[in-house]
Amino acid sequence: MSEKVDAVLSKWGLIPLRIAVGVIFLMHGWQKVFVFGIAGTADILRWVGIPFPEFFAVIVMTTELLGGLAILFGLLARWAALALAFEMTVAIFTARMHGGFFTPNGYEFELSLLGACLTIAAIGSGVVSLDKWLKRAPR
Repeated sequence: MSEKVDAVLSKWGLIPLRIAVGVIFLMHGWQKVFVFGIAGTADILRWVGIPFPEFFAVIVMTTELLGGLAILFGLLARWAALALAFEMTVAIFTARMHGGFFTPNGYEFELSLLGACLTIAAIGSGVVSLDKWLKRAPR
């Protein structure tokens, strides 16, 4: 490709990934907060063997909801992606590994999200993000 096309794609290329990953985590966090609640989310964590399930339910709910927003808007996206990558690693080993690779019981979905989160954590949210806009804003 030409250098001009490369420049445009490198500027806008992360947006589809950020939208997809951000919306997925935002919706899963929303479901845990507004449908399952702390008790329902804690029950899921208890079932897979997570200690202190009520405490970690709040952590998971907050991480998914706010982490999804952070990735979507590109604000502290690297930190949010790291937290969500850790969450996906825990989910794979505690809840999905026994189900094999393939969905619906396997870990392929969580592995895809883990890879996407590690990518965002490694390279950031890109040029089109609140992080970049805030750095350029005059003080």
